[in-house]
Formats: sequence, C-alpha cells, structure tokens
Amino acid sequence: MSAPAAPTTTRTYSYLGPAGTFTEAALAQVPEAVGQNWRSVNNVGEALDDVVSGRSDAAMIAIENSVEGGVSVAQDALANIPGIQIIGEYLVSVNFVLVARPGTRIEDVRVINAHPVAYAQCHLWLDATLPNHEHIPASSNVAAASTLFEGSLADAAVAPPNITKHYDVELLAENLGDNPNAVTRFVLVSRTVVVSEPTGSDKTSLIVELPEDEAGSLLSLLEQFSTRGVNLSLIQSRPIGDALGRYRFVIDADGHIRDERVADALLGVKRFSPSVIFLGSYPRADKAVITHKTRYSNEVFADARDWLRGIVSGETASSD
Repeated sequence: MSAPAAPTTTRTYSYLGPAGTFTEAALAQVPEAVGQNWRSVNNVGEALDDVVSGRSDAAMIAIENSVEGGVSVAQDALANIPGIQIIGEYLVSVNFVLVARPGTRIEDVRVINAHPVAYAQCHLWLDATLPNHEHIPASSNVAAASTLFEGSLADAAVAPPNITKHYDVELLAENLGDNPNAVTRFVLVSRTVVVSEPTGSDKTSLIVELPEDEAGSLLSLLEQFSTRGVNLSLIQSRPIGDALGRYRFVIDADGHIRDERVADALLGVKRFSPSVIFLGSYPRADKAVITHKTRYSNEVFADARDWLRGIVSGETASSD
C-alpha cells in the first residue's frame, strides 16, 4: 500500500487589484503563483504589509516604468519597511483602450475617467481624437472603468486592454498609448530569504544613503561600482525626508551578490555609506546575459586575494 500524498500548502500572493490590472498580468507570469490564492489589495503599502505580517507569502508591485521612470511610492516603501526582499522581476507591456457604457459612441465622449499616469501616457492620442475632452482622475486603471457603472460623470474611461474580460463595457478605441514601447517593470517581494544561486543573468538592487551632502559624494558612491566593472541599470534619488538636501539612492546593479565583483562593490558601498539596504539579487526579466571584462572575473578577484594572503603569510614574494 502506497503512502498517502503529502498535503500541499496553498500560497497567497498580494497584488494591486481589482482583477484586470497590469499588476495582475505581472503576477500571472509567476509559474509558482498559478492556481494559488491571489489577494487583491488597494495600494503598495497594504501589499508589503501583507508580506511582513505573514498574510501573504509574496506581493507583486510596480517599481519602474520606461516612460514615467521609477515608482516613487514603491521605492519609498521598500526603503522604510524592513525584512523584505525582491525575489524576481517581470515586465508587462503597457497600452490602453478607451471604453464606455454599452451604447456609447466615441463622438459622444466629453468626459474621461483615467488614472493620472495612464492619462499622461495617452494624452497626445486623446488631445488629437477628443480635443475638447475633460479628465476626471481615477484611483486605478481598473477603477476608471468600474466607476462608469457607479454614477460617474464620465462618458468613457482609459483602461487596460483586458478590461473587457471583467466588465460589460463598449470598446471605443484601442492602442491609445503615445509610446508603443512602454513597459512597466514589476518585482515580486517576499520576506527575507537565503539569496538564490546566480544564473549569469541577474540584477542586484540596493538603497543607499550618502554619508554627507558635499561635493563628490555621489561620485564616490558610483566609483564603488565603476572600479569593479559593475554596470548600473538604474540610479534614482529619493528624498530621505528629514532635511532638505538629504537623499537616498535606489540602485540596480548588473550581476549577483555572489559574483566577486558585485560582492566587492557592495563591501565598498557599506564602508562608504551610513545606511545600505540590500533589496535582493534575482534573475533579470529580459534574460540578458551580464558581460564584463576579463579583469573583473571571479577568478581574477580570487587570485588577487590569494596573492595578498601569500604576501601577508610570507608564502610568496611581494613582487609576484
């Protein structure tokens, strides 16, 4: 008689809801999340609090947009909520449709519901197509459409393309986005875990404070990476909030903390900065292989350490 199957544990994932958001589309890319419990939340803070409190095993949040730049609310939350770590990133192409209550014609549209970020990414199309329109800000892309049925004064809404799967709306126009290459980067955040093994296509995220507000401080920070051959794909300043001129920097470095050059750079950053938050090393969404010059290989760093160890111990001559 075979042994009974081990019970499976259902995992919970928080995401910015309701159903139909770009965040939900990002979560759908996570193989481990398929068939698990998805918890819709109202904002980034609630999603991260779910993780910290244990209500959820992980949370999907937007961190960067190719048009609008870094998502400041997410970056600030990661700087102020301890005990969490990025374990993966996912890319979602961003475009929008114009929808309305059934029976509405596009020539009847005068007032439009739209999240401010979505509106900014579609305003050229809207200005050209509906030059006399008015804009009512919405709390989210999905809420822009859902409130059409809740007494909204708007005639139409700017919403994600899959909104028609969730609401009985009339599709008036597609491909509203002014930039067809717009992409939003999402990260999956969990409680602090043991760092995974490097894949050769990784990214390491940090939040770093400058020690002093003086000439050359930022240059000194950047040199910690450039002298080790570590490329930065993102560096963005955010105010610390305790005084004018005080900033922290959100940094994405190419490579993994287990790579010798990245580890050495992080040691330099730690010696330099009064506050360093390690947000995680994780596989890149684009799968791009990280390349570097030979002098920055793991073997060269290891050889240099052995050389120094030999000098200190007297095993080798200092001229080697």
